[in-house]
Amino acid sequence: MKVYLKTEDEIELMRQANQLVGKTLAELAKHIVPGVTTLQLDHIADEFIRDHGAIPTFKNFPNPFGGPFPASICTSVNEVVVHGVPSDKVVLKDGDIISVDCGTLLAGYNGDSCYTFCVGEVAQNVRDFLSVTRKSLYLAIEAAVAGNHLGDIGHAVQSFCESHGYGIVRELTGHGIGREMHEEPKVPNYGSRGSGMMLKEGMCIAIEPMVTMGDYRIGLLPDKWSIRTIDGSWAAHYEHTIAIRKGKAEILSSFEEIERFC
Repeated sequence: MKVYLKTEDEIELMRQANQLVGKTLAELAKHIVPGVTTLQLDHIADEFIRDHGAIPTFKNFPNPFGGPFPASICTSVNEVVVHGVPSDKVVLKDGDIISVDCGTLLAGYNGDSCYTFCVGEVAQNVRDFLSVTRKSLYLAIEAAVAGNHLGDIGHAVQSFCESHGYGIVRELTGHGIGREMHEEPKVPNYGSRGSGMMLKEGMCIAIEPMVTMGDYRIGLLPDKWSIRTIDGSWAAHYEHTIAIRKGKAEILSSFEEIERFC
């Protein structure tokens, strides 16, 4: 396993790519309302990313199970955990939730972040679920410091979410990131303290809790991309790209602009 440590110049380029992801998600937040299709959201994101001099990384991303990804963002609604394919047949309804995962390639470096949005008036128990999942991301980031281990990150997510009765998806993980969207190491959302690779300053990783309201088991839909819960329970997905530091991780992506509209 080869893990690339980034220089300060590289981290700055990654910050710029990730800040653009945050701005793209914030732009989409204005349009996530009942009646919009996920394909309309994809068109907005694609245009916004390209207008800012970047390339949508997900477009034509290779798939080991089938054809390349056909869109610029992943739009995962309700029971779809990740990799939902935008479509003019998927119309958002009042009370839905939608996770939008977005990646950009800017000046040779990748940005990657995800946010789960409410569509209109969402039930309180679902809002509570989203709050716990989002909180688990920040607890994981607190554990992501030089000298700790990958297991400390996974333990932070798992222990907090499971204490609230939610499920942690096992088959999908976060990842290293840099010149490539997916680099080593894999970053699971479960584990035990002190286990796994030691974190070093200069590592850049994407931490992304994928959490379910029910059973954590998942399955692949016929489009060979979308992954949903087996029991039909709803899922949430939040993601930040960070740089490992000695005292406190540096978050390179941002939810600040997104949450002005949520």
